[in-house]
Amino acid sequence: MQDKVVCTARLLNKTNACALAMVFSLLLSSSAFFITVEALWIVVVMNIGLVLHGLILKKKIRILVRLALIQLVTTLTLYYLFHGQGQLLEGAIVVLRVLLAMVPGWWLSNTQSPERLGQVLSWGLPHKWAFVIAASLSLLPFMSRELNEIYQIQCMRGARISPKDLRNPKNWSEFVYCVLFPLLIQLLKLSKQMAMSAKLRHFNERRRPSHWPATRDK
Repeated sequence: MQDKVVCTARLLNKTNACALAMVFSLLLSSSAFFITVEALWIVVVMNIGLVLHGLILKKKIRILVRLALIQLVTTLTLYYLFHGQGQLLEGAIVVLRVLLAMVPGWWLSNTQSPERLGQVLSWGLPHKWAFVIAASLSLLPFMSRELNEIYQIQCMRGARISPKDLRNPKNWSEFVYCVLFPLLIQLLKLSKQMAMSAKLRHFNERRRPSHWPATRDK
């Protein structure tokens, strides 16, 4: 009996910690867009701390770096074409803000289990919405692996999507056709399987559904 009480208290503390981490991530992501440029270094330092924490936990940051590089190249190219060289610094600041808004979500999804995120979200959201958001966050590692595998396979097939090839905007459409479309198809298949799994488990038939205890947490 005492062991059960201790286990319940431990799970409750972890759930509360997850709620605090979620609020912190939301506030930090929002501040990346609303804070002034002069005070942006504060958010940069805090995000560096989150990245270091993720690396200590041996979480992969490769997809985040790739997205940042793609965003940087695309945004600076558009700024150069439409505004000239004088606005490149402004474009770099825009990319920095977007990256700072992404890092807290990456950290949250890598440090908190999907089932605990769903439990916290169900405190203030309908259970369907909480399930969808938690399931979407749990798909981020899957998307990273699938994107890398699809990219490598298409490069082996001779698609012009290498970093050197993507410097030419004419090859961007090939990247969308060869990489993003197959990734979208994979996600649609997976979402259909998840919906079928939830239906077979009679999801949403209870007013207060139970949550699977996160026994995998260490």
